Amino acid sequence: MSNELTASFPILGIAAWSGTGKTTLLEKLLPLLAAYGLKVAVIKHAHHSFEVDQPGKDSYKLRSAGAAPVLVASRQRFALMQETPDQEEPDLARLITMMVPHHPDLVIVEGFKAWPIPKLVLYRDGVGDSAILTDPWVEAVALSAPSPIDLTSCVAQLNLDDSDAIARWIVTWINAKNQTVASKKER
Repeated sequence: MSNELTASFPILGIAAWSGTGKTTLLEKLLPLLAAYGLKVAVIKHAHHSFEVDQPGKDSYKLRSAGAAPVLVASRQRFALMQETPDQEEPDLARLITMMVPHHPDLVIVEGFKAWPIPKLVLYRDGVGDSAILTDPWVEAVALSAPSPIDLTSCVAQLNLDDSDAIARWIVTWINAKNQTVASKKER
């Protein structure tokens, strides 16, 4: 996993230790990014087994009986459930390809810290190891206090509690990514 994982849309990882507030920040950022006119998809890593389905429901019964995958759809939403019993960890590259038909302006990846994708690292003083700030894929850090380590000048430093400033940074970052892609296509 040494080369950057790419797609037809920008991918930004949100990396942080548990308890830092990743989901809380995303709940604030998503409406702000939508106000900028962005269609944002999210891929969230879970470190545990989870159920989307409820025992006793038809879709649960069908999945338990061996249907793979099961797609449940209504007017309001659909859910695709696929068992992955032989998989150690989710394959982020495969999950990203599943986003392509939705044509997002941005895919935010919550978790998947080890994958080679540009990252916004969240760091709350006293939560987890500060070594997370030294990941070579870090583009920006959002901190709750001054950085406990010296950061390179190319890493943007943001206030973890200023979701408006973080949203503005993401929009600027997306625009820069899209300009880079456009200039490569022109060559």
